[in-house]
Amino acid sequence: MKHQAYGCAALAMLCLGMTPVAQAELKPISDETMGEVTGQAFMQVENISVPTDSEHQFTRMTLGIDVETRVNIDDAKVGQIDGGVDFAASHVALGHIARQDGEQYNGKVYSAGETVPFEAVQPYIELAEDADGLAGFRMGFQQARGSVSSLSSSFSGDIGLKITDSAGTVHDAALFDDTGLATNYRATQIGIADSADPTMCSECASISKVQSLFVGTENTDGTTGFTDDFFIGFQRENVEWQSPDGANVINAGKGVFINLPTSMTVDMSQLSGSSGLPRLQTHQTDMGTQLF
Repeated sequence: MKHQAYGCAALAMLCLGMTPVAQAELKPISDETMGEVTGQAFMQVENISVPTDSEHQFTRMTLGIDVETRVNIDDAKVGQIDGGVDFAASHVALGHIARQDGEQYNGKVYSAGETVPFEAVQPYIELAEDADGLAGFRMGFQQARGSVSSLSSSFSGDIGLKITDSAGTVHDAALFDDTGLATNYRATQIGIADSADPTMCSECASISKVQSLFVGTENTDGTTGFTDDFFIGFQRENVEWQSPDGANVINAGKGVFINLPTSMTVDMSQLSGSSGLPRLQTHQTDMGTQLF
């Protein structure tokens, strides 16, 4: 697995929470001086109560750091068991590179070749425990926004995409298996559920057609705002994870569950077309269609 990350030095300094200054002697600080100092704990640990899930006790550990990064991963497989894979994708990327001058993302204007980072605020790890021990854990961010790109062949979880049909009606995207049956476990297709039978697909396209998405929420000015619902969870049974702000509860099934909230609305005709949703530039040398 190959990955590239930028801003590692800044991240390291944030993680250390210090500046490179040496002191030869330690001296006590007066109460008056201490009173002038403000700060934030590097890690916050809290017990979470989820009203809809009385079977589990939740503990969340949050790091007080902010990260801007661009990462590429050649291949990713998670949950490879029982003859299949919960999530399988190649050329996974967080963040991207502007292809031309004047491109706008997150309310900023970028020049060609500039990195458009994936922004992650206060990463956390959360545990769900029951009488038998650890029932699941997840990794997420208090706030996140930015591009996520991949060539996925199997997806478990939820993709918060809006899809417009030929009549102009907007639907919540649904995931389906090879036979067109609705599922959020090892799905291979994405599309619109049948109005007469929501368990079946009305219009579908390969999940691999979703090449790049923007994680986040839609602001009133058209920019992408932060979301607190982006996470990947690992469960041995159904677990109801609560958003950091307490507004949502997301039911994650057994195995791997990736929650991918986006602010995007796309046409079904584009999704099912030959190129699907186009991939953003994720390598310094633009690979274009050669990437796949």
